Amino acid sequence: MFLNKSLASVNMFKRSFSTSVWRAASIQGPRQPNILTEKRKRATFTERSQLKYARRLVVKLGSAVITREDNHGLALGRLASIVEQVAECHLEGREVMMITSGAVAFGSQKLAQELLMSLSMRETLSPKDHTRGEHGTLLEPRAAAAVGQSGLMSLYDAMFAQYGVKIAQVLVTKPDFYNEETRNNLFCTLSELISLNIVPIINTNDAVSPPMFLKDDDLPVGSKKGIAIKDNDSLSAMLSAEVQADLLILMSDVDGIYNKPPWEDGAKLMHTYTSNDRHVIEFGKKSKVGTGGMDSKVKAATWALDRGVSVIICNGMQEKAIKTIIAGRKVGTFFTESTEGFSTPVDVLAENARVGSRQMQALSPEQRANAVNHLADLLLSREEFILQANAKDLAEAKRHGLAKPLLSRLSLNSAKLKNLSIGLKQIAESSHKNVGRVLRHTRLAENLELKQVTVPIGVLLVIFESRPDSLPQVAALAMASANGLLLKGGKEASHSNKALMELVKEALSTVGAENAVSLVSTREEISDLLSMEDHIDLIIPRGSSELVRNIQEQSVHIPVLGHAEGICHVFIDKDADIQKALKIVRDAKCDYPAACNAMETLLIHEDLMNGGIFNDVCNMLKREGVKIYSGPKLSQQLTFGPPVAKSLKHEYGALECCIEIVKDINEAIDHIHTYGSGHTDVIVTENDSAAQQFLASVDSACVFHNASSRFADGFRFGLGAEVGISTARIHARGPVGVEGLLTTKWVLRGEDHTAADFVEGGKRVWLHESLPL
Repeated sequence: MFLNKSLASVNMFKRSFSTSVWRAASIQGPRQPNILTEKRKRATFTERSQLKYARRLVVKLGSAVITREDNHGLALGRLASIVEQVAECHLEGREVMMITSGAVAFGSQKLAQELLMSLSMRETLSPKDHTRGEHGTLLEPRAAAAVGQSGLMSLYDAMFAQYGVKIAQVLVTKPDFYNEETRNNLFCTLSELISLNIVPIINTNDAVSPPMFLKDDDLPVGSKKGIAIKDNDSLSAMLSAEVQADLLILMSDVDGIYNKPPWEDGAKLMHTYTSNDRHVIEFGKKSKVGTGGMDSKVKAATWALDRGVSVIICNGMQEKAIKTIIAGRKVGTFFTESTEGFSTPVDVLAENARVGSRQMQALSPEQRANAVNHLADLLLSREEFILQANAKDLAEAKRHGLAKPLLSRLSLNSAKLKNLSIGLKQIAESSHKNVGRVLRHTRLAENLELKQVTVPIGVLLVIFESRPDSLPQVAALAMASANGLLLKGGKEASHSNKALMELVKEALSTVGAENAVSLVSTREEISDLLSMEDHIDLIIPRGSSELVRNIQEQSVHIPVLGHAEGICHVFIDKDADIQKALKIVRDAKCDYPAACNAMETLLIHEDLMNGGIFNDVCNMLKREGVKIYSGPKLSQQLTFGPPVAKSLKHEYGALECCIEIVKDINEAIDHIHTYGSGHTDVIVTENDSAAQQFLASVDSACVFHNASSRFADGFRFGLGAEVGISTARIHARGPVGVEGLLTTKWVLRGEDHTAADFVEGGKRVWLHESLPL
């Protein structure tokens, strides 16, 4: 996909401007100010989400990225993937330069083969080869570089040619940067190549000069020093600053910057790095095949950052690392100038939530209940504060044209807050018997007793859209069940969510656990949150079917509790009471059409087609503004009926529904199993036998007789509130309250019991007696 025209115009202006600057520098020589000696006060990207706007990229490939793990040649598959990503960036309209290692490794592989084949002949003709003995250490990498440079560039040329991208090799040596004329010529050349739509590939000419790390010559008198060039990291930093790159990606063999060497205990990846973090890092050894260690990478990155270049240090072995970085995902370590005004990193919030969960678990049931009651009271006493914040969200939503059903979800009022408070009081009352409740008590043997007790799951991540009233509900359930909680709300409710979170924190502070619940207010991609399996134990999405389905598909290692669709049915049996049926159908469809427990398909017994009930139901729905679609069987019976439904397995989420006829209760049950989502299904009948058959046979989370599907709700079930409705078959099912947020652990008390005591003829015997709870 090509970038939009406005950004392309900016890019063209930038390119022509930069080209003119470089050309002027090459003409006027040393009288021009040296950008390398001055910090450039140009704003860098402050958030990862902004990296997609990077126009000029410099990608540095470390030796460990290009070289195989056995050090025998190049990692061709990995290199091909990187080339593909660079080519894609180039074809999108970005300007990309590569700084590559690999010539020595490539040449060494060829030389090793040559030496192996001709060793005996060389020893016969020249048993005393002084160059090999005396200067072998220095000559071998130079010779390898000379052999490898042409081969490496031929490889790059063939790979980029697959995407129609032309490349050019630019060989540099250390003195090129400290001689004013050659430095200006170098950057003028790079400018010309970029203007010709060619990708420059830069590497050091190790065939004619020692590798930079082996010898650090004194600079010539009068030269202007930017950064000491000792390796490809410092070279990349200097080039990035000189060409005014937007983003420098330093690819290594580690995932980013750690606070200590990655292989040591307690090592922690730093997703963001600022100059303030320097004192918390312990640097280890450099890569076994590279010339620069992590220390040099950090120095190079901070030097480039000071000159306006954003920097990412990442693992070049990670699949699609470059494209993932540009997409704003949390890959590697992002260097930024300051964290002032930044939110706390999500992994820190998650760790705090786990600690907070353990603090809540250590409290008495009364203390947890008091915290929830305090939050319930705050919803009423701070009503004006909440509604003022909500008014800001509503004003912005209307300005952006948010749909009316979503506006309804977003809106808060006195009645909603009062109902919320009542629900939270119910949760507080039930919290006295949640955590630590004994489910099973067994005497295994004399003085050996086993208990199964309830405990919190751990740390929950709840992702919700539009509805700020979800926040206090879910927070209260987490508090009552002693779980840590991370909340990710929709941006359309940001003001309301922040205001409500203040109240949650205030309630938690009364028991010293204010960090147990946090609002994720950073611009974290949901996909990044779903990969935090070390920090998050359960994900609960609340929102559209698209949101839930996407989260279920993306979350690989963290279980997801919820439902992707709410395709609920109401079946009007032949023995139904017409007035009851009309009342139930109206409520199930029209009370809140956007809810997941609203009716989407109405099934009618075919015997009722000859009476007035079919017309009565259709007329009632039309009066309520419901658009009706017909199922295939109904459509065959009507000459001028409603339009045929495109699918019988569809959640309308609006004042629309499908009507289909069935020949009997068995066909109704089969239809529900075929097209339903296992959420909530209803039968309307006065026949108790039919009702019992329906309730026993329909395999859904909620099955009702003569009651609206809208009753499938945690508050209406007396749970106080719900974190969502689950259609899963493992763990919780249906409206999930506090019970669904608990798991169990086994507690065994003995004296000096061992398994060996219970072998045949041993001194102890099994009893397995059930004891009172």
